[in-house]
Amino acid sequence: MSKVVKAKYTAEAVAGFTHRTAMEEAARCLLCHDAPCSQGCPAGTDPAKFIRSIRFRNVKGAAETIRENNILGGSCARVCPYDKLCEEACSRCGIDKPIEIGKLQRYAVEQEKVFKMKTLEAPAKKKAADIACVGAGPASLACAAELAKAGYKVTVFEKEAKAGGVLTYGITPSRLPQAVVDQDIAQVKGLGVKFEFNKEVKAADLADCDAVFVGTGLWGANLPKIEGTDLDGVYSAVDFLKNARIKKDDFDPGRKVLVVGGGDVAVDCAVTAKLLGADDVKIVYRRTLEEAPGNMTEFHYALSLGIGITTGMAPAAIKGSKKVSAVEFSGFRDKEAKLELSADTIVFATGQTAEDMTEVAPVKVTEKGYIKAPKGKAGAKYFAAGDIVNGGKTVVEAVAAGKEAAASMIAYLEKKGVK
Repeated sequence: MSKVVKAKYTAEAVAGFTHRTAMEEAARCLLCHDAPCSQGCPAGTDPAKFIRSIRFRNVKGAAETIRENNILGGSCARVCPYDKLCEEACSRCGIDKPIEIGKLQRYAVEQEKVFKMKTLEAPAKKKAADIACVGAGPASLACAAELAKAGYKVTVFEKEAKAGGVLTYGITPSRLPQAVVDQDIAQVKGLGVKFEFNKEVKAADLADCDAVFVGTGLWGANLPKIEGTDLDGVYSAVDFLKNARIKKDDFDPGRKVLVVGGGDVAVDCAVTAKLLGADDVKIVYRRTLEEAPGNMTEFHYALSLGIGITTGMAPAAIKGSKKVSAVEFSGFRDKEAKLELSADTIVFATGQTAEDMTEVAPVKVTEKGYIKAPKGKAGAKYFAAGDIVNGGKTVVEAVAAGKEAAASMIAYLEKKGVK
């Protein structure tokens, strides 16, 4: 892969606010007393408060509000579906257009780095309990941060070489640069949380812990039951994105790439393939574009790169001898419709499955393998949250669930008399 191609892959696609444009945007805020935008954030990041701080030139206060409420504020500023959450709730929607809350959050977190702000600090005196967090994805990071702020000693065990989970291995860097993820993780480490990488733990390894949080996410491939899924060139979305991130210059996405799916992950796979040098990239989705769960802004970006989008078709068979050569599609609603597209790579962005969590902790799971954990409690000293519980939602919802689980863990430990 050439340096030029690699630079396109890693360069952030959307520019953030400058100081001037941030102040202009913050000045549009109506300063609502009972701010609906803050009520619309699952993680409780409190946009009303940090926008007010930006408006009155208190950028440090804005960054402190974001970090105190959402340890992954930098990452969420780029991947959160604002248009369906806080921005949709914005009072200005009835006047002209909502405040660009996501870009203001991004601006505040960027200033944190520019001015080397220290926005969070853990208590100097640590409590006696030893807590383990299995997995270093969004839910685990949020949980670990809340526990550390409460004075607990926390160790995060991660089977990969880096922390971040889906943030590091499952989102294209043009949408979420690794430097942003690393900045968020540095905040967690700054609270005294310890990390052990390349460490795949089992239940026996956690026997001496006072409490255990499981936030491993969903990393199992979810391929359709059709002919040809065993051919070379067939990927699950998680494997495709992960290989692109860790193999770097050695990863070849193929010349003709088909991505099946209609969510943000499908767009990330298509954009990744295009930015890494694929000549022809198409997204194929079984429903209409209006029904697609992906963010329309991301679809527009994909179209701007020359990525084609075909709707109403579902994969029926993959053709080829040893390697993919073409994919046959049939109409999802119009059963008589047929389509065949040539390809040397096909990526299925149709969700992920759970790995066996019973080996990690004695927990109850659903038919799909998700952990049963109401309010984060999975049984005895075990807690869980994030995709492994909810089946795969947004990063901000994983943060919210991680915080809720941490609160349950603290209540559990206090009831046990841990001081």
